[in-house]
Amino acid sequence: MNLDPGLDRLASLEGFFALRTGRPPLRTGRPPLPTLAETYATPGVTAEPDEAESDHIDPDHVDPGHIDPDDIDPDDIEFDPLTFRVDKVVRLLAAPEERVGASVAQQGLAARLWSVALGAAVLYGQVPDLDPRLLRWDADGSAPDDLWLSRVRALPGDAATIRRLVQHGHLEPLSAALRARHPVAAGLLWGNAASALASAARLLDGWAAAHGRADLGGRARALAAELLDHPDLRDTGTLDGTDFRRRSCCLYYRVPGGGVCGDCCFTRAPRS
Repeated sequence: MNLDPGLDRLASLEGFFALRTGRPPLRTGRPPLPTLAETYATPGVTAEPDEAESDHIDPDHVDPGHIDPDDIDPDDIEFDPLTFRVDKVVRLLAAPEERVGASVAQQGLAARLWSVALGAAVLYGQVPDLDPRLLRWDADGSAPDDLWLSRVRALPGDAATIRRLVQHGHLEPLSAALRARHPVAAGLLWGNAASALASAARLLDGWAAAHGRADLGGRARALAAELLDHPDLRDTGTLDGTDFRRRSCCLYYRVPGGGVCGDCCFTRAPRS
């Protein structure tokens, strides 16, 4: 089944799976929402891509983390959406340290991106092009992260394409950007990414079972298993069907009243 222009079937799953399409509404007195390519760029620097040029992005030759210094407008060196998001998470959770905010913020984005790609692959057999230059993000939005896809372009719904789009196109530059700004470990972030992927597969499997579509549940499990079989993700935990036990901790236990997550390596919160 081909992707529909509004990704309506995907939206029917709601939550982390739904993805709005088109341009986000203009906000009075505020700049346009940044793209995720801008978000992953040098700390404190954004560069607005040319819209006409973005019509001709070659999905096989994407360098999501590269911003040409000649394209940077000095007037744009004033707002860092990623740092803003981490600071907001730290404030809302009353987290005792910024690496907790960085971990939670990263896991939220990872969950959104895996869910959209995996959900589309399962429902349509295709995935929308999730090039970071096509996705705008509201760093001040609530959870699930507020994402807008500027145009819907269908790509194959196989694991190799999903890995290129999500793991290489987003999670790698996101991890690099966060670690350039905050003292957070790479292994923790990859553990978050694996946990988010397993969670997306588990939700899809449950939805498929509830709707009598065991074939779609099997598709979700197979894709998740193939995606997790990568050097960056393979040793982050153990997958059994859609049950995942990670070997790292996202640090949520350090949030007041947070406790441990269902797939945490700890069975109880460590003592501070």
